[in-house]
Amino acid sequence: MGNLGSGKFGFIKSAQHRKTGKIVAIKTMDKSKITDLERELIFREIDILKLCKHPNIIKLFDVFESKKLIHIVMECLKGGDLFDYLEKRKFQISEDRACFISFSIASAIFYIHNFGIIHRDIKPENILLINSDDNSDIKIVDFGLSKIIGPTERADEPYGTL
Repeated sequence: MGNLGSGKFGFIKSAQHRKTGKIVAIKTMDKSKITDLERELIFREIDILKLCKHPNIIKLFDVFESKKLIHIVMECLKGGDLFDYLEKRKFQISEDRACFISFSIASAIFYIHNFGIIHRDIKPENILLINSDDNSDIKIVDFGLSKIIGPTERADEPYGTL
């Protein structure tokens, strides 16, 4: 249907799900451009998203893999990222809206922490709005640096975006 963006490994397009009729986002990655470590991170992200069923975390619908490509079918979020949302409003939003956004983020982080999942790259660019409405819900995305840790395990190494 439409091009939503591109990245290091491939591109993201919107499409219509044949069974449900809903618009979805399909992230397509070229395996020849992916190292073994990057492949491991991609499939770790997929495994984590399969676990997560929270209203403020992007939904993973399906994964298809061929010899050359990996296709990840996800919820289509059309509202842009939180940074752009705030920038358009000159970083001034109501206290109620700030409270709603903060609670949504905290709720999602609390949820993943209960599974032993740490995101390691929470930033405004990894928080997307469902649509362009002023009061749109938000979703945490990009679990590529995420990790599942055990109760006695520590995560001391630095991660995230500089």
